[in-house]
Amino acid sequence: MLSPDRPITSKEIPMAAAAILERIRVRTPRIHCITNAVAQNFSANMLLAVGAIPSMTIAPEEVGQFALSADALLVNLGTFDAERRKAADIAIDVMVKQNKPWLLDPVFVERSPPRTAYAQLLLEKHPRAVRLNRAEFTALAGTDVEGATLSRFSALHNTIVGLTGEADIVMDYGRLVCITNGDPLMVRVTAMGCAGSCIIGACLAVEKDAWVATAAGLLILGVAGQLAAKQSQGPGSLAVNILDVLHNLDGTALIEHARVV
Repeated sequence: MLSPDRPITSKEIPMAAAAILERIRVRTPRIHCITNAVAQNFSANMLLAVGAIPSMTIAPEEVGQFALSADALLVNLGTFDAERRKAADIAIDVMVKQNKPWLLDPVFVERSPPRTAYAQLLLEKHPRAVRLNRAEFTALAGTDVEGATLSRFSALHNTIVGLTGEADIVMDYGRLVCITNGDPLMVRVTAMGCAGSCIIGACLAVEKDAWVATAAGLLILGVAGQLAAKQSQGPGSLAVNILDVLHNLDGTALIEHARVV
């Protein structure tokens, strides 16, 4: 039984994730996603499957109003065009003023200095969480991935680090959890990671502890991908099957299949 009077530990993440999944389905939060063009359709479907509501506009004249009524915001840098940057700046300012959660996904920052510089500016606005891989972390932090560097990065930017790879690591200034769910086939589906960031956004919308929310989002995605891969013949069928698995996933299955350290 989870206690509201003390912080959740890494061992309790599966139970917490099950509770968060249930809250998403009860509250149906709206997640505004400023994401790349490749990821929009899949991300929207993944949010709908988990029980949230997506919105995707990047038009500067209306994105502020969309952010105003959203429960969380995702900013994904996969498509680095001027319109998306302007929309991101507007939407982030709205979320910060309202003290609502926003999440940064700094896609491919290691490949483009202007993208790296922009992501570093966004970090100054203190996203609740940053979901990124090892190469992206190294580009932003200017150092290799180690436990101490992850913790310093988290403390410096007042954010949660969700480092994804063969194992997913979620860290704040003092807590760490490692999640080993998922399947190698998932990396063969375009926008799988981007959609995972959207799911984290849905978790942030219903859970105040950003470390717990980030871990829950990655666990939900990992378990869904793992179960979907068992019934898939390749990446095409996985992309369809994960939507069905995610739609039908319940807390019992999530806890049963969780691999958390």
